[in-house]
Amino acid sequence: MKPPTTKADLRRELDRQVSEYLRGGGQVQEVPRGISGRDSAEGPLPQAPLMSGGERGDRTYLVDVIAAIEARRKPAAPPPKRPRRPQKKLIYDDFGEPLRWTWED
Repeated sequence: MKPPTTKADLRRELDRQVSEYLRGGGQVQEVPRGISGRDSAEGPLPQAPLMSGGERGDRTYLVDVIAAIEARRKPAAPPPKRPRRPQKKLIYDDFGEPLRWTWED
């Protein structure tokens, strides 16, 4: 079984990959503090797709819908009762020794 990787192992692996990248001629570009990743930092944030400002439709209250579904639901039929099968029972004598088997309903 392979032992789980620890944070220290992950950190060492990441440091190894970065140093290998730098030794291979790669460069790290430093971004000044306070610079945003957005193209245009002026103006408000764009609207999220789900929060677009459009006409709001009428809301359907789920309590009424669930109550209607429950009212249409048929009650579950009880499982059919199976006839009880006879059971085998061991008969003991007065001294506690087995005497014979009998069938009981």
